[in-house]
This record gives sequence, structure tokens and C-alpha cells, in this order.
Amino acid sequence: MTTTTPLSPLDADGVAAAVEEALAAVTAATTLEELKTARLAHTGDRAPLTLANREIGRLAPKDKATAGRLLGQARGRLQQAIAARQAELEAEEEERRLREETVDVTLPVDRRPRGARHPLEILQEEVGDFFVAMGWEIAEGPEVEHEWLNFDALNHGPDHPARQMADTFYVRGTAERETPGLVLRTHTSPVQARTLLERDLPVYIACPGKVFRNDALDATHTPVFHQVEGLAVDRGLTMAHLKGTLDHFARAMFGPEARTRLRPSFFPFTEPSAEMDLWFPQKKGGAGWIEWGGCGMVDPQVLVAAGIDPDEYTGFAFGMGLERTLMLRHGIADMHDIVEGDMRFSRQFGTTGKGN
Repeated sequence: MTTTTPLSPLDADGVAAAVEEALAAVTAATTLEELKTARLAHTGDRAPLTLANREIGRLAPKDKATAGRLLGQARGRLQQAIAARQAELEAEEEERRLREETVDVTLPVDRRPRGARHPLEILQEEVGDFFVAMGWEIAEGPEVEHEWLNFDALNHGPDHPARQMADTFYVRGTAERETPGLVLRTHTSPVQARTLLERDLPVYIACPGKVFRNDALDATHTPVFHQVEGLAVDRGLTMAHLKGTLDHFARAMFGPEARTRLRPSFFPFTEPSAEMDLWFPQKKGGAGWIEWGGCGMVDPQVLVAAGIDPDEYTGFAFGMGLERTLMLRHGIADMHDIVEGDMRFSRQFGTTGKGN
């Protein structure tokens, strides 16, 4: 109603006019959204018919029955009109969708649709190219690893928490057995141990690969993930060489403004050890430092386990997660996007392959 005067529940002409105005709005609605607007305007809490219905309780007893019949018939008529118009518009919407979303099943299709290379694979190749360009070698090792190489050779004692079933997938044997078993490697560090046992010094290697830990899949963790570790063993290597390598690597991954800092920490196979932080301008809440990996000088006990004289040789090692690197570089907030295998995720990185 355009008038500001409240509608009386006994005003038959006023009620009829309100109904006609409402019916006109319902008829004029061409979409379900417009119909919703009309319905709220004429049947909502502030609609004339609704306000008039509330006034019935204030009438004299002899007038309540008359007003009730008048408004009941009016509101019933309006509700029927709204329901009928909604059914018409829903039918029109369904017909439109069927028409627009029709698929011609007789058209030829690509029976070998193009896949997409995963951005983790591309990143792993980029990391490998970086270290090869520095004159390092790429080393690989088995994903099912001997427990001695995964733990003991890296100075993880028998009581180290990482050896327990909560963190490690045992393929053969258990954490409680005295005889070493086989495990799904928990880090790429066994490749370092294998390299020190098999190659002549000096050694400069990078070890990218898949590792396994008994974690639940959530936004920031996954039981199967990828790491890259670096190992350099030579005469005269110091923490300064380590810091220079990390800064160079950070700039290659994150741009010329990237830099790193080291914070004292502890790892069984390095001494001294450090957490490696990355200066990250895109950090949530503003530019700042964010943890990227771990590093340190190779513990002399690790060198001794590989038959190397720690008085003649020193070395440094470092490692970081490739998933974490990918998430930082591209602002990926949820690990599920990386691991669920949706090609739409990979295609946004421009890694679509060719169909064959």
C-alpha cells in the first residue's frame, strides 16, 4: 500500500486494494528472486495485511469474527497466487537450465584428455636444476629404507621419539625390536648416509624425494610429502659456506629480495644446528620471518659412522619441505589442494601436458 495510514482489519475496500496490489507484484515477478522480494513486501512482518491481522485482537468481540474472515480470505488468496507463480517460475528455470546445459552426446570427444603435470614435480625439477648449476650432484635413494640408515647412521639413538610407531611406518619389524627393520623413510637424509658410504670425498649433493610420516592429512600436514636436502662434505667447510648457500637458494626460489636467518636449534645429525627462517614479504599480517627448514654442520659422529675422519673433513647439511615451499610461493592455504589430484589445481600453474 502506498498510504501511510494503518489498514483497518474491518476495511473491506482497503483489504481488497492491498490484495490487488500484492497480486500485481506477484504477477510482475519474472524471477524467483523477484518473487521472493514481492512475497516479503506483502506478507512480511511490516506488510499491510500482516499489520492489519495483528489489530484483530484489539477489536470488540462482535467484530473479531468479521475481521478474521475478511483477512483470512485475503491472505489465503494471496498465498495461493504466490504458490502458483512460484511453480511457474521454477518450471521456467528448470526449462532454461535444461536448454542451456544440454550436452550433445553425438559430438566427438577427446578420449585421451590432456593431463597436467603437478606443480610439485615442476618445483622438484627446478630445485634440481639450481643445484646442478652450482656444480652439485643429484642423489637418489630407495623409499623403503633400512632402519640403520634412516636412524642409526644419522645419530638417532634407540630411544629417539622419531623411531616410535607414532611417527614411522614400519614395513618389517617394529620400533621395539633389537634387530633393525625396514621403514618407509621419514626423511631424505638416508641418501646422505648412503652417499658418504659409497662415494669418495669431497661430496656436494642435493637429495629431492618423497618421504613418509604417520601424520593425519589436514590443512598443513600430510603423511606423504616431499623434501629436498643438501649435503656438502669437504675440507674447511664452515657455517659461513652454509649461510651463503641458503641465501643463494632462497633468492632462486623466492626472488632477489629473499634472505635467510639462522636460529640455534637441535638436530641429532648436525652440531651446531639451526632453524632456518625465510624473510617473507607476503606473510599473513605483514612482512616477517617464517620457518622454512633446518640446517647445521654435520655431526662428527655421523662422519665417523660413514668412515670419515672428522678432524680432516667438515660438512654442512640442510633440508626443507617442497610442499611448504610451493605453498609459500603461491599462497596455497590448504594442503588438500596439493594432494587431492584435481587437474584444475595443476592447470593454473601452466603445467598442462599434451594429449597422445
